[in-house]
Amino acid sequence: MSALKNDTFLRALLRQPTPHTPVWIMRQAGRYLPEYNQTRKRAGSFLGLAKNPNYATEVTLQPLARFNLDAAILFSDILTIPDAMGLGLYFAEGEGPKFERPLREEWEIRNLTVPDPAEHLGYVLDAVAQIRHALAGELPLIGFSGSPYTLACYMVEGGPNEDFRTIKTMLYEQPDLLHHLLDINARAVTAYLNAQIEAGAQAVMIFDTWGGSLAAAAYKEFSLQYLQHIVAGLIRQRDGRRVPNIVFTKGGGLWLEDIAAIGCDAIGLDWTCDIGAARARVGNQVALQGNLDPMALFAEPQAIRAQVERVLTSFGTGSGHVFNLGHGVSQHTPPENVGVLVDAVHELSPRYHAAT
Repeated sequence: MSALKNDTFLRALLRQPTPHTPVWIMRQAGRYLPEYNQTRKRAGSFLGLAKNPNYATEVTLQPLARFNLDAAILFSDILTIPDAMGLGLYFAEGEGPKFERPLREEWEIRNLTVPDPAEHLGYVLDAVAQIRHALAGELPLIGFSGSPYTLACYMVEGGPNEDFRTIKTMLYEQPDLLHHLLDINARAVTAYLNAQIEAGAQAVMIFDTWGGSLAAAAYKEFSLQYLQHIVAGLIRQRDGRRVPNIVFTKGGGLWLEDIAAIGCDAIGLDWTCDIGAARARVGNQVALQGNLDPMALFAEPQAIRAQVERVLTSFGTGSGHVFNLGHGVSQHTPPENVGVLVDAVHELSPRYHAAT
């Protein structure tokens, strides 16, 4: 396997020296890009885009043509696993993802099985292989999945929810049933991420989008425990190179020490954390990814640069920082402002790496 031309992202995740702080953007292939919207229109729908490896490859590469990013991320959705389990994923206009058959009865949960990635999620694995080939050794490719608890939220609630009443009622009234669901999800996520690694993903990220909605004790029991199971089961070496993993619990700033202790390589931070304080708390256990407020990208270029400098200064000198937003880029963001962010990171960060 030929060496990557730019492996700063992978090295930063492993806290190895880099000449600058690498940067990529969550949801970097998305609706803020006109070219993405044109491709999506050709595909007919979001799922038409995500389930066609040619389209998925096309949109994955689009932000790389515009911006000097340090990594590509597979274009897909976090809800591919429950869709493969037969819940019937669809997207209602303006309402986000929904399931035709949410899990409301105990027998439905007891009957769930772990999908075979090759059989039921082959379109994702084909996209990974195709994107990896198209990248031609220029940049690393990130694969990803939703976390067991986040998947369970959508599977039980049937779609986005404000108070998670149904799944939290299950959590408190029937914890054993929820544990059963989370165990199946964890095994499915592990198999899915490992299949992505085998297909060519060079790092993987677990999006625990709704873990932060849990009470502290519930987070450790119903989210973190299963994240740990996944991390323990991931392929760590492929083609002679370490395959790093990132765990991102939105709203998880209270539990950074606990997350660092599960054995992951990096923690994603939302914008509510001070990254310098986070670094002081976790020490050299993990790398940190983040964590500019996505709304900063609506400001003038000089203000964006100032906020980039603030995050870099807060993290301080040395390796172990991957620059990113604290959540996905808004669909209303001016694309040129993403360019300002990426260029500012590359321009301002080398001085923080001089000692390494």
